[in-house]
Amino acid sequence: MTNRNWVDVCNVSDVDEEDVIRFDYQGRVYAIYHSPSGEFFATDGLCTHEQVALADGLVMNDIIECPKHNGRFNYRTGQAVGGSVCKNLAIYPVRLSGDRVQAAIG
Repeated sequence: MTNRNWVDVCNVSDVDEEDVIRFDYQGRVYAIYHSPSGEFFATDGLCTHEQVALADGLVMNDIIECPKHNGRFNYRTGQAVGGSVCKNLAIYPVRLSGDRVQAAIG
């Protein structure tokens, strides 16, 4: 059984539906997404192309688009799906604890 380091990230209400916020933890940048279906997801927060913060990008359905060169990722799977990106994002498990979003990071 894998031990997970569950980190308290934000309130559920901090992330609008179909949006993303930045979360910094121990010197790394992460992105937290709120899907149109009400689920939450977590990925690395920097684009794999030129390390730009994805939280400044545009969320459409299950896709985050990098604000710099329009690289696109599926935030549910981390898969690079278009634009100038070819390396996938790391994804992290997310759970809700009351009205708090927690991510298993590290």
